[in-house]
Amino acid sequence: YFSFFLNCILTFIYFFLFFLTLYLYFTWVLLLFFVYSSFTSSSSSGCEAMAEISHPPMEQLQDLEYCIDSNPPWPETVLLAFQNYILMLGSSAFIPALLVPAMGGTDGDKARVMQTLLFVAGIKTLVQSLFGTRLPAVVGGSFAYVIPIAYIINDSSLQKISNDHERFIHTMRAIQGALIVASSIQIILGYSQVWGLFSRFFSPLGMAPVVGLVGLGMFQRGFPQLGNCIEIGLPMLLLVIGLTQYLKHVRPFKDVPIFERFPILICVTFVWIYAIILTASGAYRHKPSLTQHSCRTDKANLISTAPWFKFPYPLQWGPPTFAVGHSFAMMSAVLVSMVESTGAYMAASRLAIATPPPAYVLSRGIGWQGIGVLLDGLFGTGTGSTVLVENVGLLGLTRVGSRRVVQVSAGFMIFFSILGKFGAVFASIPVPIYAALHCVLFGLVAAVGLSLLQFTNMNSMRNLTITGLSLFLGISIPQFFVHYWDARHYGLVHTDAGWFNAFLNTVFMSPPTVGLIIAVFMDNTVDVEMSKKDRGMPWWVKFRNFRGDNRNEEFYNLPFNLNRFFPPT
Repeated sequence: YFSFFLNCILTFIYFFLFFLTLYLYFTWVLLLFFVYSSFTSSSSSGCEAMAEISHPPMEQLQDLEYCIDSNPPWPETVLLAFQNYILMLGSSAFIPALLVPAMGGTDGDKARVMQTLLFVAGIKTLVQSLFGTRLPAVVGGSFAYVIPIAYIINDSSLQKISNDHERFIHTMRAIQGALIVASSIQIILGYSQVWGLFSRFFSPLGMAPVVGLVGLGMFQRGFPQLGNCIEIGLPMLLLVIGLTQYLKHVRPFKDVPIFERFPILICVTFVWIYAIILTASGAYRHKPSLTQHSCRTDKANLISTAPWFKFPYPLQWGPPTFAVGHSFAMMSAVLVSMVESTGAYMAASRLAIATPPPAYVLSRGIGWQGIGVLLDGLFGTGTGSTVLVENVGLLGLTRVGSRRVVQVSAGFMIFFSILGKFGAVFASIPVPIYAALHCVLFGLVAAVGLSLLQFTNMNSMRNLTITGLSLFLGISIPQFFVHYWDARHYGLVHTDAGWFNAFLNTVFMSPPTVGLIIAVFMDNTVDVEMSKKDRGMPWWVKFRNFRGDNRNEEFYNLPFNLNRFFPPT
């Protein structure tokens, strides 16, 4: 009877979603018909029509409710912070699940690595929001480090170790040593202001494709992962779109738009319960392993293996080991994460209603991010760090760009990483639920990047060529490298030097990095002197220096009056 009752419920849900989709489809068709009819029946002149549809460029977004310095009420702040924590768990759980088994680790090792990653992410996020760029950006584990880490995992000296646990420990120590050495590159480029000097070659035309590719380049973590469990991922996607776009003005409690402000908490709760019911009813009992891995909520043994209380500490896996090849391979991921984080910082500044970070602030943030990679190496998180793009997109989805929200979310990361069981419960959320969120959030970040084109002349063939070429090749070239990459064969670049293979494959498998190389190079070499205005430089040039705009002090000054000791340049 229970199985029959459950099948009836599932059938009702499927039919409900089917008819809802049909309703939305026909609604859009009718809407487009009426818009087309009104457009064709309009008798206004061409000049009047252009006046009606023109939108002047705007330095700051106007429909956000809280900017970087304004704070929601404390109850709302806590809920928004917890929402940020839930969102960043997707990457924090997926990276250890991908790497730890290949290193020879057990489910207990996986849970411990995830705890360490969360703990260090909380510290990095708090430090970055206080002393780095001061933008509301969450700093967490980076997928850019997967390729050099795979090279280290497959090192012949480590593969010879027959005991799995011993191989895991030695591999982790090798990764730690490589991260510690590679972090020096980021620290030096940041605090020496070299990265800031390089950023002077940026322009709105050059940065628009880079920021756009920060979002678009994540497409493999969107619908391809959602499709692995369509019965969970698709309802999640439709629910998020419905709440944030169609019900955003519904306010059942006072003046707080709960559907727009807390969509992740609401949607994840309902769809997660739905996934638990499917798992408990045996819906995936005889399904293929990929379906079970993607859909089940009890697949990872995280809850049973996670300790109740565990405080991560430096060198908990033992002393790091150092190898020249490992370190050089890891430096490629550091360079890639710098590019990706730069694009994410640009998007975060726009979604927080702040000015684009000046060169000095950008270098300061990159330097602190290098210290974050050093902490990754000391604690043994199993990967390096970058700005999490999904959390940047959440600023726009909730229309809250408050710095305080991100700082409180860092407290949640640290707290739940110490209480392992509680963190493991939330980490059991199926990946397709996060993939549905990624479809919305990565797309939003990509759109923010393309919005920078409003400050350029997009009637110029020069600008159209640079934008189109950098966007297309920024997706096409990395996909070509991804097609050939294999953890044991080192990808398209396959020489006798494994570190060299890992270095080039990492660089050219990063869409923002490829986009930056093409866009910035062409923007600074093709008709530069004749195209300053077309490139958007009259608007951009005032943000190169900290003193170029009075608003920079409001957004980026250090707390506790530390600017007296570290004056901006």
